[in-house]
Amino acid sequence: MLDAIRWDPDLIHRYDLAGPRYTSYPTAVQFHSQVGTFDLLHALRDSRKALRPLSLYVHVPFCANICYYCACNKVITKDRGRALPYLQRLEQEIQLIACHLDPNQKVEQLHFGGGTPTFLSHDELRQLMAHLRKHFNLLDDDSGDYGIEIDPREADWSTMGLLRELGFNRVSIGLQDLDPNVQRAVNRLQSLDETRAVIEAARTLQFRSINIDLIYGLPKQTPDNFARTVDEVISLQPDRLSVFNYAHLPERFMPQRRINGADLPAPADKLEMLHRTIEQLTRAGYRYIGMDHFALPDDELAIAQEESTLQRNFQGYTTHGHCDLIGLGVSAISQIGDLYCQNSSDLNQYQNTLAGAQLATSRGLVCNQDDRLRREVIQQIICNFHLDFEAIEQAFNIDFRGYFSAAWPQLEAMARDGLITLDSNALSVLPAGRLLVRSVCMVFDVYLEEQNRQRFSRVI
Repeated sequence: MLDAIRWDPDLIHRYDLAGPRYTSYPTAVQFHSQVGTFDLLHALRDSRKALRPLSLYVHVPFCANICYYCACNKVITKDRGRALPYLQRLEQEIQLIACHLDPNQKVEQLHFGGGTPTFLSHDELRQLMAHLRKHFNLLDDDSGDYGIEIDPREADWSTMGLLRELGFNRVSIGLQDLDPNVQRAVNRLQSLDETRAVIEAARTLQFRSINIDLIYGLPKQTPDNFARTVDEVISLQPDRLSVFNYAHLPERFMPQRRINGADLPAPADKLEMLHRTIEQLTRAGYRYIGMDHFALPDDELAIAQEESTLQRNFQGYTTHGHCDLIGLGVSAISQIGDLYCQNSSDLNQYQNTLAGAQLATSRGLVCNQDDRLRREVIQQIICNFHLDFEAIEQAFNIDFRGYFSAAWPQLEAMARDGLITLDSNALSVLPAGRLLVRSVCMVFDVYLEEQNRQRFSRVI
């Protein structure tokens, strides 16, 4: 079993930098408009030839209510009719993509995100899933990881029953905070009873896994009231927890301008919230997976980390990183072999492009050899807290110390500071460095000095 994380305030103050979350390397900041539909079709052909398994991500951008903290690509509307033209174009995209793949390529993973996927009516969800099953090889034996994001204010027992019937077996529930004052400050009023009802339904209907999202650093939060939220969440016994640091960037995300900056907790209080949360979750038996994620020891992510098979992609930590990821819908990102590509983030442009029978790819990147090498290095560190140099040298035919000679002084400094151990054979992230694993990964990011770090959240 991996050692528990260790709280070291001095290291946190020195290494709590702004940087990427590394759901990809290179990150989406490096995407450019020279990558388009031709590159996507070429990558799909290669995927078809190799018969690689698939992971599908479907983006449903609609929400009935705005949450002021939200930085997602979304459309706020009470008009449920707005979904119909979008679904027509989404189904068209599904058909256009699927015809370039082989029917024998199994969809091992499926995820509906948003927005609020349950904004869609039951009939719309049925039709969308039927369309996916018609054009992709979705598994019928419940062995796939088929997940959906749930807003408990938009779901009830009948909704959960429908989702289970359609083949979903994982749910991720947005909660953020249970304190009414915090909820009012971010315009998300959601009771514990609403959340508990959805979780009880999921358990009764034998969903395989339940994840709950929390955010610390929101307006009106204090260490005490957030600790009460965490205790209530622990009593719900989710299989996984995501505890995100709120990044207040009102200049980039308009809804955040409605948050009163004076209501935000002080940096010291944010640190105390995280510290107490880690202690509470550890006492309750949760394991720190990395990058804000916790899981029970028998969860697939925890087991994969123990076995050094954990991976990371645009869907976060996963056991399906070997799959080609197909992103469907506005702003969705695909990762197919060495290609990253993203659909237009503008809803009208997305729909109009598909109305012309063209795919909506707007930007992306094709990885070169250096990208592939650094991607593997970062992946090993961020998933397994360990990097074996010889394995990298054999896979990429390099001398590790020589190739990363410019980074070596930084690594040696981190070793002196107690974040990592470093010798001629390997790098290991120590318990005091695991909360700061992003900072370790940044040492290997060749693009980072070229970009404005203010685009990224801080590590903690």
